[in-house]
Amino acid sequence: MEVVIAPAGELARLAAGAVEELLRARPEAVLGLATGSSPLAVYDELARRHKEGLSFARARAFMLDEYVGLPADHPERYRNVIKKEIASRVDFAPGAVQGPDGLAADLPAACAAYEAAIADAGGVDLQILGIGTDGHIAFNEPGSSLASRTRIKTLTRQTREDNARFFGGSVDDVPRHCLTQGLATIMSARHLVLLASGRAKAEAVHQLVEGPVSAMWPATIMQLHPHATVLVDDAAASRLQLADYYRQTYADKPDWQGL
Repeated sequence: MEVVIAPAGELARLAAGAVEELLRARPEAVLGLATGSSPLAVYDELARRHKEGLSFARARAFMLDEYVGLPADHPERYRNVIKKEIASRVDFAPGAVQGPDGLAADLPAACAAYEAAIADAGGVDLQILGIGTDGHIAFNEPGSSLASRTRIKTLTRQTREDNARFFGGSVDDVPRHCLTQGLATIMSARHLVLLASGRAKAEAVHQLVEGPVSAMWPATIMQLHPHATVLVDDAAASRLQLADYYRQTYADKPDWQGL
């Protein structure tokens, strides 16, 4: 696992740079898209680079998760969020961005179909991730199986409170259930790029990077991934015991070596 500590703006540029490097080498690459606050600056940077010539026309993308039961036109339905924040701002082909169907009549079947679609696409090449204050990635809440695949999950009170800001501050308006890629599904991606900023994420980042691998902090499974990059600002890194070492290793990194 590589840990990079830098200002938030620089983190977004690094993540977008990794996406650009991948797309220029493999225009047909498969991307994994996350929602939430963490990736927004990355999407802004990718949209800017698209205006400068970066193409997504041959790429495909899969979303991490979706709320269950939100109306198709609800602004916080993740399909609509991803469309607004990135898909409509670049040149993805029609139908190239897929997400789990939170309005399906048969939710378990929809989960199985989504898992199969990712596999049929050859898997995700680069997965963008955020992390919750309780250590969840996607909607894999504490206690999630480390071997889990795409499935229905019940959201914790903490996650619903954290997400209430997107629902006018009302936790009661945040859905109680979701469809989410599982931890094993996420771990199948060839490169994981996680971003976190702010002191509220400091404990989760500490557990992710330096704690034991545990279902109580689901993101810790990333320690077992062969190519995981954790991008954090100083506030999110404030609990890291080896922060000085991470800064040193990044400062001494050869110019030719990317993320």
